[in-house]
Amino acid sequence: MNRIRPLDHLILILGTLFMVMPVIVAIMTSTHTAAEIHMNGLALLPGDNGLQTYETVLTRQGGFTGQVTGARMIMNSLILGLGFAVGKIVLSMAAAYALVYFRFRFATLIFWIIFTTLLLPLEVRIMPSYQVMSELKLLNTYTGLIVPLLASATGTFYFRQFFKSIPDELLEAARIDGAGPFKFFWDVILPLSKTMMAAIFIIMFVYGWNQYLWPMLMTTEERFFTLMRGIKQILQVWIGSQIPDYNEAFALAVLALLPPVLVVVVFQRWFIKGLTESDK
Repeated sequence: MNRIRPLDHLILILGTLFMVMPVIVAIMTSTHTAAEIHMNGLALLPGDNGLQTYETVLTRQGGFTGQVTGARMIMNSLILGLGFAVGKIVLSMAAAYALVYFRFRFATLIFWIIFTTLLLPLEVRIMPSYQVMSELKLLNTYTGLIVPLLASATGTFYFRQFFKSIPDELLEAARIDGAGPFKFFWDVILPLSKTMMAAIFIIMFVYGWNQYLWPMLMTTEERFFTLMRGIKQILQVWIGSQIPDYNEAFALAVLALLPPVLVVVVFQRWFIKGLTESDK
């Protein structure tokens, strides 16, 4: 067994390097000028332009209107990620609670209908969703960005399975104490669901934060641009002898990593516990 351990550690170290090296390269490359990156390619050593590059992408006003900044795009991405995470948790918990505890006819059939929507990717329903938002005058609004994608079969599935694992004795005890559906949900189900909520929050926040296609379709005003669109806009610039600001694109990519990583680090223990815990 002792002979195997060094090999195990070697495999783990190599796997870690394989995952971390692209991030290191992005950070190092972002500290060089765009001209240096254009001539020399990706960098493994830091340059002298790091602080200036990050200050520029966060504070410099740019775009066609000259009013959008990296800080504004980060705020838009945060609004989108948090809106997705909180909204999907609320709707998923409500749907799962109704399916498990109200026990109406065809509840199982309705659940499987909801679950089969996982087979329909965003690209399949993106045009109908866009048309509805356009008719409701919700283009270029945070409501239009967030609300159409709040329904989550994944969240409903996880919460349904979690609720079904809660002993029925808790429900019977709550009924004896005179608790109604809302009080039972608020006083019993909600406290027990904290770890599962944390797990779903991480998944949905990262999903919302990384959205590119839907925000690109829904927003034409630069003040609603997300960080993903900002990176793409920088790389699209190639006018005459002007080269894209590769360093700024890499800096935005590095900044785009920070919130999801921070969320995962903060909620990591709850995330693992929420997906693996069986004793309630």
